[in-house]
Amino acid sequence: MKRSIIKSTGRYVPDKHVTNEASSELMQTSNEWIVQRTGIESRYWVREGDDVGTSDLAYEAAIIALERAGWNSEDLDLIVFATMTPDVNLPGSGVFLQNRLGAKKVPALDIRQQCTGFLHGLEICDVYIRSGKAQKILLVGAEFQSRYLEITTENRDTAVIFADGAGAVCIEAVETNNNVGIITSILHANGKYSGALRAGMPARKSGKAISPTVIKNQEHFPYMDGKTVFKLAVTLLPKVTGELLEKANMNIEDINMFIPHQANLRINEAFRERMNIPERKIYNNIQRYGNTTAATIPIALDELMEKNMLKPKDTVMFIGLGAGLTWGGVIYTLQ
Repeated sequence: MKRSIIKSTGRYVPDKHVTNEASSELMQTSNEWIVQRTGIESRYWVREGDDVGTSDLAYEAAIIALERAGWNSEDLDLIVFATMTPDVNLPGSGVFLQNRLGAKKVPALDIRQQCTGFLHGLEICDVYIRSGKAQKILLVGAEFQSRYLEITTENRDTAVIFADGAGAVCIEAVETNNNVGIITSILHANGKYSGALRAGMPARKSGKAISPTVIKNQEHFPYMDGKTVFKLAVTLLPKVTGELLEKANMNIEDINMFIPHQANLRINEAFRERMNIPERKIYNNIQRYGNTTAATIPIALDELMEKNMLKPKDTVMFIGLGAGLTWGGVIYTLQ
């Protein structure tokens, strides 16, 4: 049976390290205020004026993953690029990454599922591999969000959260009868809550994308209804965890590590408490990186692998919720 195996991982963040103390010099806030509400202590942003795009961050993470896998870019059958902050409005960033990697004629698929982009990417890769359409796939989650932030006191709720970075994994088809690789996945969406987290630029539903009205209404900056997102997350994440375990015929004790999307440490702690998960079995790094949206889960996975915190046969649950509203999870067992 063909199984989708994560052969290697890689991560990259820009070198501008922005602490909460540095943020307090740009807007009316404090380390205590930010930590209490989000758990974030610092984040990384691209330096203003640097000639860098989202695909450049993705490239750095991808090169690391490809080298660790021992693959050349032309070995790839597919590139899947998850991001909500593409280099330009069109074309998608996948082709920029493909070109820079020298992956001639390798198809590049961009997906726009925001915070659950990497989860959707894993399911897409699994379908390609199980169907025999692909043997080697590069999956990247990358974001360059600092360029869209309004660094003001009025918008500090979002300005202190979002950050830049990229994570990549090489996924390979392996013939095995062992129950390893991507075990199962469940994904949901509910457009009723599409207004809870949104940004109008570089497009809007009607009228010109760039106009005095857009600027006046600040549609070009991200908006988040934090209270609504929090309530939905602490309700839906435990529910989909139960769905995943039931589908995989597992118990919660069978999961060795939970890797949640790093949106807010308070959300992840509430999820852990509701599910009665030991602290040692859930990994959070939002404290150091902020919310890098589609990149949070692969960055966390790469850190866990680097620290040897996962061993063969361990089972991991990736889980997340974000704009759309979209939510879901993936269960994965290491070889």
